[in-house]
Amino acid sequence: MIRRRDQVAGYVVLVVATLLAVVPFLGVVILALGEPGDGTGSLSFASATHWSNFADVWGTVGFSTSMATSAIITSVVVVVSVLLSVPAGYALALTHFRGRSILFLLMVFGLLIPLEAMIVPLYFDLRSVDLADSYWAVILPEIGFSVAFGAFWMRAFFISSPRALVEAARLDGASSLQTLTRILLPLARPQMLTLGVLFFVWNWNDFLLPLVMLSGSELQTAPISLVYFQGQHTTNFTYLAAGALIVIAPVVAIYLLLQRSFARGVLSGAVKG
Repeated sequence: MIRRRDQVAGYVVLVVATLLAVVPFLGVVILALGEPGDGTGSLSFASATHWSNFADVWGTVGFSTSMATSAIITSVVVVVSVLLSVPAGYALALTHFRGRSILFLLMVFGLLIPLEAMIVPLYFDLRSVDLADSYWAVILPEIGFSVAFGAFWMRAFFISSPRALVEAARLDGASSLQTLTRILLPLARPQMLTLGVLFFVWNWNDFLLPLVMLSGSELQTAPISLVYFQGQHTTNFTYLAAGALIVIAPVVAIYLLLQRSFARGVLSGAVKG
């Protein structure tokens, strides 16, 4: 049994970690609700009542348009990437075909190459096929990057999945597609939701790829709009805090909505194997 001293130490660590995560966030919330035009950055509970700051920021630099752009790009990337990652992970884990190991190593190698090393030739490649400065200029590369990790993630789950279920399905005459959709897919739901949350956070917060790929168009994602907004209101800390909260609101909402499934997917051995 766990000794009481260890339990107390564990609770202390959890409390300290929670305070380190929550206190700065609460400080940003209080600052965002402060006096409009505040250039001091001081925190005051008494003056944290100006909810109109969010409406003022929302209409200042077209946050509604940039948020919609981010929502479109991120939604397409998340849905397509998860749908492609599941069969890719299944094929790499439980099917046998020539070159499987080499293909898997190429995917892993692709994860090791930084985006900064590929973004310039990638831009010119997309521009040569008239895809630059459009939604697809961001969506297609993001899907490519996401599926590489997603296949690695789902492969680890399928390798650690109960082999008895797979063998029983094959003995009953089930095809690979039937085994995946009817046997393994229901078991993989926490891992798929976790993967979807990770894809959402990564793609929503991505700054460099949209900045380069959309440089010649009027399209902007939410992080890019926040940077432009910061340049216009350098010392208006109240509006800067409100803008930051607007941008991160979808990420926080998605995590709070799927936090149980996210934790279950992470802790159930999704990266085992």
